[in-house]
Formats: sequence, structure tokens, C-alpha cells
Amino acid sequence: MKTVAVHTIGCRLNQAETALLVNRFEELGYHPVPFGHPTDLLVVNTCTVTEEAEQDCWRAVRQTLRHSPHAIVAVTGCYAQTGRDRLRQLPGVDFIIGNQYKMQLPDVLHWAPRWKKRLKPTVLHSPRLDRAQFMQPGVGRYQTTRANLKIQDGCNFRCAFCLIPTARGRERSRVMDDALREAEQLVARGHRELVLTGVNIGRYREGDLDLLALIQRLERIAGLERIRISSIEPTTIPDGLLEYMASSPKLCRHLHVPLQSGDNAILQAMRRRYMVRDYVTWVERAAQCVPGLCLGTDLLVGFPGEEDPQFANTLAIAKELPFAYFHVFRYSPRPGTAAARLPRRVPPAVIRERARLLNALSRAKRLAFYQTHIGQTVRVLVEANDKHGVMTGLTDNYVKVGIPGDTPGSNQLVTVTITGVTDGLALGQLQVGAQRPSRTLRIFMDYDQTSAWQRLQLESEMVMTSSIGNKRADV
Repeated sequence: MKTVAVHTIGCRLNQAETALLVNRFEELGYHPVPFGHPTDLLVVNTCTVTEEAEQDCWRAVRQTLRHSPHAIVAVTGCYAQTGRDRLRQLPGVDFIIGNQYKMQLPDVLHWAPRWKKRLKPTVLHSPRLDRAQFMQPGVGRYQTTRANLKIQDGCNFRCAFCLIPTARGRERSRVMDDALREAEQLVARGHRELVLTGVNIGRYREGDLDLLALIQRLERIAGLERIRISSIEPTTIPDGLLEYMASSPKLCRHLHVPLQSGDNAILQAMRRRYMVRDYVTWVERAAQCVPGLCLGTDLLVGFPGEEDPQFANTLAIAKELPFAYFHVFRYSPRPGTAAARLPRRVPPAVIRERARLLNALSRAKRLAFYQTHIGQTVRVLVEANDKHGVMTGLTDNYVKVGIPGDTPGSNQLVTVTITGVTDGLALGQLQVGAQRPSRTLRIFMDYDQTSAWQRLQLESEMVMTSSIGNKRADV
């Protein structure tokens, strides 16, 4: 039996597509192995959002060929779509398969006439991508408790910094019945939470039905406990979504809504479809409408023309708004985008420092958000052991909780009380009478793990003391 390692770079949509590819490879008789292990076949599902993401592809190929020099290497995804000529220069690549043919990749490789390294890569690529509503055969194969559900692809917005419309084509939606079919199969495999994903999921449409209609259909699936929305553009959030989220027993109180910049001039240069005031108004409404909402955002630093005053505006709005966290990206020019032709480039050292400041603020924001939950009793979907040997999971509003001791195994929904917080983790105490696992699922902590939990508790006490001191200093 041939082995296959599939390495995913980039977004949650790539992760969803990778899961479908892995499932198809299994159907064809391949044995999936973790990336980094010896393998007969390497598939790299690539990203082209940043130059760093493209470099990750090169590193992945070189790393694999060092331990598996005879492995067949196939590169697919957005970098394969936009950078095929560059990828031809990467030694060891046997197949370059653009996005139009990505989901056919397992069958293309399986039925390839020669299973050996090639002197030149075979290229399967089309500059034109389908525009029609689509179906996605198969069901994703995941090793995690949460599963991604692809519902949409492509984008029509053409932001100045973004290459994704070129890489993935125009927006198109998945046939609703097909999305529901995969969702039911994922739940049948044991997944209790689904994350809806795409390039621009707020633009999901099937006739008169929109994203909210799809969510309402998904909620009818027996055994599905949670539905989480991935990143969604602020101008595409359907009418009624916030009100529905506030009352729904399954739709998670979590929205990731990209801001990119807190300066109007930069937003205009980026070709974003809103101004700062529009975004602030929406956030104020969301916070009022959905108690406990976890709000995340994307911030892009170093866009051409971002001088100190423009960055100061971004920093100020990031402090002011009730974000729980940011994803901070450093601008890198993408060939073929409007921004790549703009003057007034920001020096790399300045970009790094601005990213550092925002990342530090993001950590402080997350800590403050977690602290608001101390004393609350919450439901946690247990996922896995973390680096401390403590079982961790997520609340519906995206608080990562660590639970000590006699804790249920993964994929269990448990009730805990938040007792403290550390940097990036809330500490939870399992409620008396909460669900207990069978002996086969029960996880016992050894002495080292118990010590790790005690260290986390001590760290929590130090964090809380420091936070109180900072508040007094502010006063």
C-alpha cells in the first residue's frame, strides 16, 4: 500500500479541501501518514496570500525529499494556480496542478502512466476557473473534533492587496443539498461542531436562499451541536444573522470580521468597501445584540502609504473596539495586484515593529476577554491534550479552556466553571455531576501533568494579580 502525506499551507478553506483529498486517497487505497514522515507521495496544498506562504511550499518540498528522495511530489492550490512558472524551477516537483483540477488530483496521480520521478513536472492548469454553482463529492477526513464544511469559493471584491480572485476565480456557491449531505456524513462520523468555510462566505447564495437559510437548514441535523462561522466580510453579513445568533442553541457566538486598517485613506487605497465609521457602527450593534460575542479581526500592517499617523489610527481603533483577538499580517506585494504598483513602500523593519505592537495588543485583548468569563459556568467541547498535558477545548464563543484531572476524552461536551486565566488559556473546573466518560475514554494525569496544572494555576494567580495592579495604575 502506497503512503501519502498531504501538507496544508494557509486558510481553513485549504484545510477543508485537504480533508476531502485525503478521503479520496483512502478510497483509492493509499495510507495517509503525517507530514514529516517517510512517504511515497507528497501533496502540498499551497497558499499565495503572502510571500512567506509561498516560501513555506519550497521548504515543505525540500524537507520531504531529504527523508524521502524518491517520493512523488505534487503541488496544488493557490500558489500552483498563480506561480506555476516559479514552481517549475523547484527541484523535485513532479506535478503542478492548478485550482481548476485540484479536487481531481488523487485520481490524476493514481492513474498517472509512470509512477517515478520526472525530469520536468507535469502541469495541469487552466487560467479560467468554473463560475457555476458547484457540488463537492466525498466527505472530509479529519483527525480533529471540529470539521470544516466548504460552502463557497471565489471572490468578486478585488481588494488591492489580494491575489485570491486570480487564484480562485469568481464567487460561486455550493449546492445547498450537497453541503447538507456532507454535513450529515461528518456528523455521522462523530463530529459535533462544523465550521462553515469559503473565500467570501457571506456571499453564499442559492436562488433566494442565503447564508442564514443554510445555517437554519444545518441546525435540523440531529447530533450536530455547534455551527461556527469562519471569517466573514463586514459588508456581507446577512440581515438578521446577529439576532439569530443571539437566540440560536447551535450557532456559535463567534465572528471573525476583517478590518485590515483603522485609517480611512488606507482602506480606500486597499479598495475595501467600508469606512472606519461603518465598521465601528456594526461592531457596536453586534456587541449589543449578542451578549458574550467573541469578535476577532484581521489587521494588515505595512500597506503602501501607511505612515506613522495611519498606523496610529489602526492601533487606536484596535484598542477601542471590543476585539477578543487579531490575526496580524505583514504586507508583501503580490504580483498582479493593484497594490504591487503603489509607491511609498514601508520599510520591512517598520512593518515588523508594527506587527509586534499589534500582536502584543492582541494577547492583552484575549487575556481581558478571558477574564470576563471568570466565575461563569460554560459548556466546553473537549478537543485534545495541550503542551502541558491538560485536556483543552473551546466554548461556543471561542474561549480555550484547560480542564485538569479526571476529564472526559475528546469530543465530549462538558460543563465547567472558569476559575482563572493564563496567557492564551482559561482554567476550568469540571462541574460535580457533569458527564463522565467510560473507563476506556477516561484520561488520568500523571505526576508531571498534575505539576503542570499546578504551574498553570500559579501562573493564573500571577496574571490576575498583575492585571489588578495595572488597573490600579491606570486609575
